[in-house]
Amino acid sequence: MAIGSVGILSPGEMGHTIGGVLRENGLQVLTHLGGRSGRSRSLAERAGMEDTPSLEELVRQADMLLCVLVPARAVTVAQEVAAAIAAAQADILYVDCNAIAPSTVRLVGDAILNAGGRFADVGIVGPPPRKPGTRFYASGPGASEFAGLSDFGLDVRVMGDEIGQASGIKMCYAALTKGLQALGTELLLAARLMGFEETLRAEQRESIPDVLAWLERSLPPMPPKTYRWVGEMEEIATCFSDLGLTPNILLGAADMYRFVADTPIGKESPEERDAGRDMDGIVAALADALSAPVRS
Repeated sequence: MAIGSVGILSPGEMGHTIGGVLRENGLQVLTHLGGRSGRSRSLAERAGMEDTPSLEELVRQADMLLCVLVPARAVTVAQEVAAAIAAAQADILYVDCNAIAPSTVRLVGDAILNAGGRFADVGIVGPPPRKPGTRFYASGPGASEFAGLSDFGLDVRVMGDEIGQASGIKMCYAALTKGLQALGTELLLAARLMGFEETLRAEQRESIPDVLAWLERSLPPMPPKTYRWVGEMEEIATCFSDLGLTPNILLGAADMYRFVADTPIGKESPEERDAGRDMDGIVAALADALSAPVRS
């Protein structure tokens, strides 16, 4: 089936960037902005995405629909789209690109398939694809169909026909990268609060320079993203628990990101954040927030 138009829910940081890549490579990109924030509307306009008046109209017009949301919204939005697919009797591929556990994505897939839609499970590894390097791992019955977007600027890697494989690789990958960022943030903050951060930093430079360099790169842009990462860590915890492993390591990471998201630097948008604030500035700002008096 030839792909002419792709819908995206929603045009956030990742979604609007994907939309921009697809549009630059010749596809019509649609969305539905009902109830979306002014920032989302601005990002959609920047990416050249066309608004549709309803979900039903979106699923009528689009050949496939990519869902890229905060994890907590994945099931609810899939149910809303499933209702729209059934009402419109739409012939559409629904692609779940959310950071959710395999057991969660199977619930999403059931809702879409039962409504008469087609389904692909996708795990995104990497930043918003402003340049090559972001991978879209795909599995499920619609994975090969989704791979058609390889002709329009996405790096798609098909894993197999099983729903949950692509989400599973996302869970395992993010457990290390975002789990390590949470751990690094906490230990650096602890060292500052105890008054020996420079001694710790010198030891890190001597014994684990590669890890320290990675933290120095990854922590500065992290705070505005943490409100989304709370749910992602909880989904990873669910994934591991479903396998009989402990969920507690990643639930701790969720707690760390919940704290960061509630600080002044966590409330900044990616566009508003201080691009000159380095890792030390992040740690200092979090220490200030931790020691600030609680106001009733």
